[in-house]
Amino acid sequence: MLKSTHGQLGNRRLKYLRKCLIGLGVLILAAALLAWFAPARWALPWIGPQLHGVRLQQVEGSLWDGRAGQVVATDGRQLGQLQWQLSRRALIGQVQLRLEFHGPQFDFSGAMQRLPANQVQWHGVSIRAELAALLPRVTLPLGQPQGELQLTVDDALLQAGWPLQLQAHAQWLHAAMRTRNGDVALGNLQWQAQALGGVIGLQLHDDGHGPLQADGQLQLSPLGWRLDAKLRARQTDLALRRWLATLGQPDVDGMVHIQRSGGLGASLPVPTANQGK
Repeated sequence: MLKSTHGQLGNRRLKYLRKCLIGLGVLILAAALLAWFAPARWALPWIGPQLHGVRLQQVEGSLWDGRAGQVVATDGRQLGQLQWQLSRRALIGQVQLRLEFHGPQFDFSGAMQRLPANQVQWHGVSIRAELAALLPRVTLPLGQPQGELQLTVDDALLQAGWPLQLQAHAQWLHAAMRTRNGDVALGNLQWQAQALGGVIGLQLHDDGHGPLQADGQLQLSPLGWRLDAKLRARQTDLALRRWLATLGQPDVDGMVHIQRSGGLGASLPVPTANQGK
């Protein structure tokens, strides 16, 4: 009799456990299906606080493949349109994201993948920015940058936001500096950047035809920086010559040599293009 009672209790417990497991499985399946087909607008309450006041409007599509017809700045300006594609592997912690943003003053496209050890990898990044419209209007000693910046990042490995590895190049088209005495034309400037082991090496030069002859190197690391550049006006542009004189004393050929560093920048190794590959 006692054994029979214990047996019945055991069977009841097994049935109860089985029902609980089945119910849990149904809940997990329902949650997975809900996440799999979740509309993009459901994520706005979680995404909004991360945008620091920027608002997404006219949101369409799913959480995984969606778009915002309007991206609005904190002051009400319409910045552009945003599209994204997020891999469903994010459900198991493998975040792979592609973003495309198009606006009158700023364009961005690129793909991101989150890696272990708090690392993020970007590739195929393309940026176009109208500097006059995007940069804050503050009084700077050298003036306010004008012109269009075009940046291409072939590959970048970041840790805590700092590039450990980097292959990138940029153009500053119709470059100019807006000063109190008027605009100073610089022409078209170009950069190539590489990073290896957290040390960034950047080479600057002009296109060979503009008003400013430029040749320089900049090294950056979390510990310091070092700049070594040579600048000279190709023509008798008084505004440009005066602007260059604020950077340093020209030599007899009109060349301004700039050598500056901060932190431990004086001892930084210089990454080269071959090292970065």
